[in-house]
Amino acid sequence: MTKKECETLKKKLEYSNENAWKNLKVKLTDKFSKDYMAFMSEGKTERTFVKKTVEILNKNGYVPIEKADLKEEVKAYKVYRSKAIAIYRIPEDIQNGFNVIASHIDSPRIDMKARPVYEDSDVVLAKTHYYGGIKKYQWFNIPLAIVGVILKENGETIEINIGNDPKDPVFVISDLLPHLDRNPDKKCRDISGETLNLIIGSKPITFEKLDSPAKLNVLRILNEKYGIVEEDLTSAELELVPAFEPREMGFDRSMISAYGHDDKICAYTSLRALLDAKKIARPTAIVFFDKEEIGSDGSTGAKNQFWLPPIKKVLSARGKDANVFLDDLIEDTAVLSSDVSAAVNPTFKDVQEMNNAAILGHGIVVTKYTGSYGKAGANDADAEFVLKIRKLLNDNKVAWQTGELGKVDVGGGGTVAKFFAERGMHVIDTGPALLGMHSPYEIVSKADLYHSYLAYKAFVEKFEM
Repeated sequence: MTKKECETLKKKLEYSNENAWKNLKVKLTDKFSKDYMAFMSEGKTERTFVKKTVEILNKNGYVPIEKADLKEEVKAYKVYRSKAIAIYRIPEDIQNGFNVIASHIDSPRIDMKARPVYEDSDVVLAKTHYYGGIKKYQWFNIPLAIVGVILKENGETIEINIGNDPKDPVFVISDLLPHLDRNPDKKCRDISGETLNLIIGSKPITFEKLDSPAKLNVLRILNEKYGIVEEDLTSAELELVPAFEPREMGFDRSMISAYGHDDKICAYTSLRALLDAKKIARPTAIVFFDKEEIGSDGSTGAKNQFWLPPIKKVLSARGKDANVFLDDLIEDTAVLSSDVSAAVNPTFKDVQEMNNAAILGHGIVVTKYTGSYGKAGANDADAEFVLKIRKLLNDNKVAWQTGELGKVDVGGGGTVAKFFAERGMHVIDTGPALLGMHSPYEIVSKADLYHSYLAYKAFVEKFEM
C-alpha cells in the first residue's frame, strides 16, 4: 500500500482523540467560562450552591414543586434539606422514561467539630475534622473562609460567610517551620487529622488574671455580631473552604483554577444545559446530591433517592398508578452520572495507563466503569448504552474521550452511578478531566468545560432510548 493509502486506512480504522479546542468557538467558550467562575465564587459549599441555583431557577420561570400545577407542563424544583436539589422539566404527556443528569455538589474540605474553640499558648484555635479524601498538607498555610449555618436555641438560623470577601479576615491552619521539622528517622513529621487546628484569634479580652482571655474575646465578638453563645456551635454546620477566587490560568488563559470543580463543574454545566435547551427529548430531571465524597450516605446523599417522590406526585395528579407506572419509567430511564475524571499530570505519568487515560483539553470523559481493583463498587455500563451515548456525542460534534482513574490496582474511585444502576436505570459516568483533583485549587480546561455543557445539552434535547 502507498503511504497515502495507509494514512487513509489509519484515519478510517483507528480511534482518534483530537484536541477539543479544534473547531471550538472561543468567544462563546470564554463567555461561558466567566459565567461559571462567577457562579463558583459564590457557590463554594453545597448550601450556597443550592441557594445560588434557586435564584437562577426563579429567574427562569421555575417554581417550587409544591406550587406547580402538576397536571400541566412542569418546570419546578425540589430543595431537600438545604443541601440537595432536584430540577424537573416534565411535559404534559409522559409515555416513556426520564433523561437524568446527576451530580454531587459537596467537595473535599475541613469541618469544624461540635465543640471547636479552645485556647493554647495565648492563641485561639478551632478543632476540625476533614471531610472526604484530601492530602492534609495541602490545607496548611493557605487562606481559609468559614461558611455555613449556626442554629440558635430559639430556632433562629444564622448564615456565616467569613473570609471570601476581600474585606473579611481569613483563617489559617499553621504548619511547622522547616527549621524545627527535622527528624533523623523521617523526612518530616506525620500529619494527623488532629493537627488541622484553625487559628481564629490571639487578642486577650483583659490583661487581668483570667482563664482563656483570648478565647473569651473571640466568643464576645461572635456574640456581639451574631447573638450566639458557645453552645450554639453544637447545632452548627461550619465548613472551611479555600478563600481563593476562581482564576483563569496560563499565559493563554486556557484553563481555570478553582476550589470545588469536583463536582460542581458538572452541576453547573448540567443546569445551564437544561435552562438553555430549546426543547427536551423526554421528561428531564437534573439532580444535585450531597455526601458523595463520603460514600453518598446520609439523608442528602444519593442513597436517598429524594428526587423520585415528586415524580410520583406528578403521576398521581395525572390519574396514573404512581407505583406501577414509576417502575416502568425507571426501567426506561437514562442517567448521566456526571462526575469528573483524572487528567494525566505530565509530571506523574507513572500512575496512569496511557492508552486509557484522559488528556486535559480533549473533551468530556466517558467512563464505562469506575470502582477499584476488580471493579469493586462500580457501575459497569452495558455496551448497548455506551453505544447510544457515543453516537449522541458524535452526531452532535461533542469532543469526547474515554478514561479511567489510573492503573489497575493503583487507582480507582466511585460515583453516584451505582445508586441509579441498582434501581435498574441505564447509567454511565461522564464529566471533564481535572488536574489536582481533591486539592484546594483544582484545574480544568475551558475546552473541556464547554464540551461538557454541549454534551449535557445534547442529552437533554435529543437523547432517546
